[in-house]
Amino acid sequence: MEMLRPEFPDVSISKIRFLEAEGLVEPQRTPSGYRKFGPSDVDRLRYVLRAQRDQYLPLKVIKDQLDAIDRGLEPVDDGRGAVGAEPDGSGPHPDAGAEGPARPPVLLDRAELLAAAGIDEAALARLEEFGLIEPRRTVPAPVSAPAPVASVPASTDVGVADDGPAERPGEPGEAEAEETAPVPAPTPTPAARLYDGDALVIARLVTALGEYGLEPRHLRQVKAAADREAALVEQIVAPLTHRRGAGARTGAEEVVRDLVSLTSRLHTVLVGAALRPLLER
Repeated sequence: MEMLRPEFPDVSISKIRFLEAEGLVEPQRTPSGYRKFGPSDVDRLRYVLRAQRDQYLPLKVIKDQLDAIDRGLEPVDDGRGAVGAEPDGSGPHPDAGAEGPARPPVLLDRAELLAAAGIDEAALARLEEFGLIEPRRTVPAPVSAPAPVASVPASTDVGVADDGPAERPGEPGEAEAEETAPVPAPTPTPAARLYDGDALVIARLVTALGEYGLEPRHLRQVKAAADREAALVEQIVAPLTHRRGAGARTGAEEVVRDLVSLTSRLHTVLVGAALRPLLER
């Protein structure tokens, strides 16, 4: 435990025993029954504590990530709830560990998002209704070509005597009029909505929160707070995006990542401080 105190000064023996009871760490036992933590156990504990401190993830999500790592996989992102390989089976994206806006550029259609997030159409509709998820972009949906329709002559009167006056022959050079079927009005091209990795992570996190009774409508304040934080960061980064040069964009992205990390940690500490009196009663 002393190896963890420099980074986690508040860690306690009861905390580690709790994590052991939850199955996140399994230290060896000596013949006398004492726990023996090896380097891999310490690394595992550090992973759990960082995920709780920096990303405020529930233990269930962290355990799923550790299980994926034990199977030789890696989380799709840096601990925000997306675990395992990419939905298309190609494995984690090389930018999976980046914080801030550098989300893996995966694009999923609606059906793929539902399958990857493990939610149904009604749940996704609620996420969109309360502004938690929105499509990254919209593209024309593939439409199968309609079956050809055989042309039918407008008149099929054959072998019927007509005692009326004969039709006047057309004048020389006059084009004969043909009866044609009415042309149907053009049908609007359907559009397919594509979602990025952020939508997948949000859907999984909201699903995890749902296990505690929180619904998308309860998270509108969280979304509003995130929008205000993003606006604050934008005020700082916007001037950097107008700079020219090879490293201008990279520099702006680094600033965004740093600010997102700092504001996320501040948010975590503020929420924890607000809830501490509840636990100390």
